[in-house]
Parts: sequence; C-alpha cells; structure tokens
Amino acid sequence: MYVNTVIALDAMGGDNAPFEIVKGAVEAVSQYDIKLILIGKENLIQDELKKYSFEHNKIEVVHANEIISNDESPTTAIRKKKDSSVVVGLNLVKEGKAMAFVSAGSTGAILTGSTFIIGRIRGIERPALATVLPNTKGFSFLIDCGANVDSKPTYLVQFAKMGAVYVENILGIKNPRVGLLNIGAEKEKGNTLTKEAYELLEQEKDIHFIGNIEARDVSLGGCDVVVADAFAGNVLLKATEGVSQAVFSIIKTELMSSTVSKIGALILKKSFKNIKQKMDYSEYGGAPFLGLKSLVVKAHGSSDAKAIKNAIRQCVDFINSDIVAKIEQNIQVDVENEK
Repeated sequence: MYVNTVIALDAMGGDNAPFEIVKGAVEAVSQYDIKLILIGKENLIQDELKKYSFEHNKIEVVHANEIISNDESPTTAIRKKKDSSVVVGLNLVKEGKAMAFVSAGSTGAILTGSTFIIGRIRGIERPALATVLPNTKGFSFLIDCGANVDSKPTYLVQFAKMGAVYVENILGIKNPRVGLLNIGAEKEKGNTLTKEAYELLEQEKDIHFIGNIEARDVSLGGCDVVVADAFAGNVLLKATEGVSQAVFSIIKTELMSSTVSKIGALILKKSFKNIKQKMDYSEYGGAPFLGLKSLVVKAHGSSDAKAIKNAIRQCVDFINSDIVAKIEQNIQVDVENEK
C-alpha cells in the first residue's frame, strides 16, 4: 500500500539517540512498506543496526558529521552547520530524495530549517506546529503549539483550515468542530488577537467554527480542532502534560498506601494500563509541522523506539492521504479569491 514511500530520519536527534532512534526505525520497516534514510554519524548508526535483523534494502545510512544542540541559536546553527543531521535531512526532502523528515532534535532548529530549506506552501503566511491531545471523547488537535508565539488573526484562520484538513483525513472526523482557544466562551472575550480572529473565523464557510473554547473544555472533548497562537497553545500543551503526570503520580502513591488499595490496584491494573496508554505521547509519535511543501514531524525530545516508530507511521498516513496537496488546494482557493 505504501510502496515507494521514503522517509528521512534524524538518527542523532533527541535524548536517546542513536540507539532508540535506530530501534524505532527497524521496528517501522518491519511493519510498513517503506524505506528509511537514517542521517547522522555513520559509525554509530551502523553499530546500532548490527544489533537487529531487518531487510537491509529498507534502511540507508547517510553520513552527517555535525549535531545541532538545543542550546544553540537555531538560525545560526542552520546557517553554519551544513553537515548537521537536521540540515542534511531537510535537504534530502527538498531534493525529492525523501518525502518526509522526522527528528527528535532541537525544535527551534527544525522549525527554522524547515521554513528556510523546504519552504512554505504558496499562500501560507506561517507554518504551524500541531499535536494531538487526548480528551474524554477521543482526541483534540491543537494548532499552533510551538511555532508562532506572535501571531496575526489571519494566521489563526489558516491554522484552523490546516487543522481541519488534517483531522478529517488523518483522524477520520468528518466536518470537525473548530474552536478558538480563549479565556471565555463569549464572543467578546479575549485580547485583540482572539477577537479579530473570531470575526474572521466566523465568516469562513469551509470550516465548522463553533466559537471560543476554554482550556478546561478541551480535555472534555469540546471541539476537534483547537486553534491558538503558539504562546497560548504551548501553555495548554505543557499544562496538560503536567496535570496528566501529576494525576498518575498521585494515583500511584494512593494505590500503594495500604494493603486494601494494593489489592484494588491489582484488580484495576488493566484499566489503569489503558488510561496510561491513551495519555502516552509515544502513542502519537510527534507533532507535524503543517504549511510546508513537504511533511516534517517533530518527535518529543525523550522519544523512545515506540514513539519514533509511531512518528514514522504518522508520516506514512500523511503521505498516503496527500495532506500537503489538500492543504495547498484549500489555501489556493483563498489566494485566487484575493486576486
């Protein structure tokens, strides 16, 4: 089904590189009909690959001698470190040798490099980083969660459109409900950005805009696409992660506090496992950077093999659904209408 799908993978990005990255790559090629290009220090990658059995024609190694760290200036690093795993990987996509790029490395370098090297879809003012948030009814798709801290109202409209395309085609939710993240549900609530964005979103005929949504209602499944500037979006994302970790920590402490509670924990073990799995970021792989001419996925810095494999699966689904073309078609209509 996914014949001729080639994905570039940064083998040196993240806290667990290259061992977990390589392991995830091997697991991915065993499950999907794809080819992976692993980029990084060839000797380290080959040493890891020797630990596994796999179809060798499905994994290629491309040497890159440099690594961009999280404490470097993204713009300076992209400009000066031409032989870094991030720059080499993005150039493989630009040259058409790969259809997508996955990295658990520096978020700033990936976003900066993606914009400069791969470029935006015509008509897109700013690409946006997006992620899936679990809720009581399934999932909400948060866009933007890390790319554009200072946004304009028109950016948020485009985020809404890109998010709706992604959710409908990847998550399978028809006519997804789009909500604008705000401090209140009423139309007049918020700052200048959200008020102006609300007015524009209200006029859009191609999306199912349901108005403002408060952060607490996101986790209750109040909408399918949550639109925000990156400052508010990232605060929501980090707060959700923190609350999730805190709740599980409190539950674990309480369950281990007495013999009776330990017995109860044993009885409910499967249920707790299911809940933890639903809240686990590694199940979703990574955050797609939408609005680019090709797909880039930013995996979590602490990604293990499972997260990397699922990030690759996300690429396969994205490519198979031709999301870039669908976003391009959606935005092109606006560009033509403005002429």
